[in-house]
Amino acid sequence: MNWLTEPFDLLIYRRALLAALVIGFTNGYVSAYVVLRKAALKTGSLSHALLPGIAMAILLFGLTPFSAFAGALLAALIVGLGSLLVSQTSRIDQDTALAVLFTAAFSGGIVILNYVNAPGELEHWLFGDIRGMSDSDLWTIYVIAAVSLLVLTLFQRPIVVMLFEPNVARSLGIPVNLMNYVLFALVILVLISSLQAVGCILALGLLVTPAATMLLFTDSPLRLFWGGGFLGMISSVSALVVSYWLDWPTGSSIVIVLGTVFVLSFLVSPKYGVLRVVRQRRRHRHEIHEASVT
Repeated sequence: MNWLTEPFDLLIYRRALLAALVIGFTNGYVSAYVVLRKAALKTGSLSHALLPGIAMAILLFGLTPFSAFAGALLAALIVGLGSLLVSQTSRIDQDTALAVLFTAAFSGGIVILNYVNAPGELEHWLFGDIRGMSDSDLWTIYVIAAVSLLVLTLFQRPIVVMLFEPNVARSLGIPVNLMNYVLFALVILVLISSLQAVGCILALGLLVTPAATMLLFTDSPLRLFWGGGFLGMISSVSALVVSYWLDWPTGSSIVIVLGTVFVLSFLVSPKYGVLRVVRQRRRHRHEIHEASVT
């Protein structure tokens, strides 16, 4: 087992292990909400919209964890709430407005980077490097994880009702609009807390893949939340070992491991896997053929 534990003999990897445990579980848990809400593309748009905020923060204040975090948060709120404002005040739906705003914002971020003497550390925010997290970064993700998991766990039942039956939720006195805004804010915070782990380019993979994989195994929202959390955590830690031995970027390794688990689940899941569906169709055709012969 030395090959498995050797990376964590290094302080930088022990710190990365703590970050992977927290970020992986939090993203996996929150991914259930994103998948059940069918908001993966919206979340992806927000993740790309973080670039102009980071670029502008670097231009004005230099590259620090606080400036990058604050810039990314401001950009996500402007694009996310801006798309909601456009949809509520015009005939344009939110998906269309979000597509227009995030592509414009992302393009603006690329232009701004031409005027920034961005050091190499900028790549950590674009593509992720969980090994580069400081103590302050760890405390930030601890606080965001604690708040997000506490809110989602305490209000899990009304959230599930709201996702599947919003009219029923309103009749039960659940503040649907307020809860939507709160959950939207939590998704943004979790997304931004993952930037140094997987970067704004790859953040969508960590925030969607765990629950998407679990959806191939279960119909239970409760199992989707907790299963997604543990899958995100285990995959993130496994990716650290992969990145160490293969000398791969850690952010890419996390998304690759999650993607590989998803593809394997898609093929062999005993509940909704492709191989099971193929066997069922063959059995059904065989039964039809035998019935026609007799």
